[in-house]
Amino acid sequence: MGKTTPVMSLSDAPMWQSIENGKLALMACKTCGTYRYPPSPICPKCLSMETEWKPIAGTGTILSWVVFHRKYFDDFPPPYNAVAVRLDEGPIIMTNLVGEEPEGSWIGKRVSLEYVDHDGRRQHAARIAE
Repeated sequence: MGKTTPVMSLSDAPMWQSIENGKLALMACKTCGTYRYPPSPICPKCLSMETEWKPIAGTGTILSWVVFHRKYFDDFPPPYNAVAVRLDEGPIIMTNLVGEEPEGSWIGKRVSLEYVDHDGRRQHAARIAE
C-alpha cells in the first residue's frame, strides 16, 4: 500500500491548480454555461467545444456516503468516510467528509468545501454546513 497521488492530465491541470490555490474551479461551457466534472472536450448538454474554467461556490448536498473500515492507503487510516456531493452548480464530486464521526445519517445534508493539506498536496474536503 502506498501514498495517494492524484493522476493529473493536461485536461484537468487547471482544476488541480485551483485546488492548490484554495478555490475549486470546474470546466464550464462558454455556450450554455453547464459545468462539468470530470473535464471533457464536448459539453454534454449542447455539444459545444468552447470551454472555460470557472470558480464554484464550494457548496452542495450529500447524495451518498460510505465508511471505509479497511486500510487501502497508508495515508488514510480507517475508519474514514467518503461522500458523493452534488455541487450547487450541478456536477457530482467524491470527497472526504471531515469534522464528523465516521458513522452518521448524511444524505441530504448541506456541505461546504474546505481545503486541507494531505501528503504534501492540497485537496478538497466537505464539512457539514452549520
